[in-house]
Amino acid sequence: MMILMAAAAMAASGADAVVGTWRTENKNGIVEVSRCGASLCGKLMTSDGLKANPDMRDVKNKDAGLRTRKLMGLGLINGLKWDGQSWSGGTIYNAEDGGTYKATISATDADHLKLKGCIVWPLCKSQTWTRVR
Repeated sequence: MMILMAAAAMAASGADAVVGTWRTENKNGIVEVSRCGASLCGKLMTSDGLKANPDMRDVKNKDAGLRTRKLMGLGLINGLKWDGQSWSGGTIYNAEDGGTYKATISATDADHLKLKGCIVWPLCKSQTWTRVR
């Protein structure tokens, strides 16, 4: 019984290792990653572009009806579920190209996340995000 409890505690800490504030590789984006019930979500808090123009809109969205929404506070990460080693099965939105991709997120250490976004496997791109302290 103690072993099961220890394993459950380790899985929970592993799952929560991605929760926090992260700097993206591009344009000094800051994304707040949090738990949304049993899934993971993340929203854009700021970036170089948003610092210059806080009213910046989602003009590259592939859905023309969404191109007037503000980028600040926009949900970028949605619906990822913990599989015991990483968060997967959800999506990540890239405002730079207006595309939504199947996503996997995992903590490589306490201060770095590896994100992989795929149109279809193996057509994927990866980024490493750094924790903001």
